[in-house]
Amino acid sequence: VKCSHGATSGQLDQDAVFFLRTRGLDQQAARNLLTYAFANDVIEQIKIDAVRVALEKNLTERFAGLLGG
Repeated sequence: VKCSHGATSGQLDQDAVFFLRTRGLDQQAARNLLTYAFANDVIEQIKIDAVRVALEKNLTERFAGLLGG
């Protein structure tokens, strides 16, 4: 899942939520996946390796149970 520019407005793209729901995800799982994707896109832009790695680890841990991991 890739975050689109429209998601930066503070609300999730309802078309993306709908798409994920048509693929079998429930409303909350779709929202969690899109939120994770948005945060991951931001974290990937961090140039300082140690900071980026720490944030990636934190993000993965926070969303692991929510994304089925």
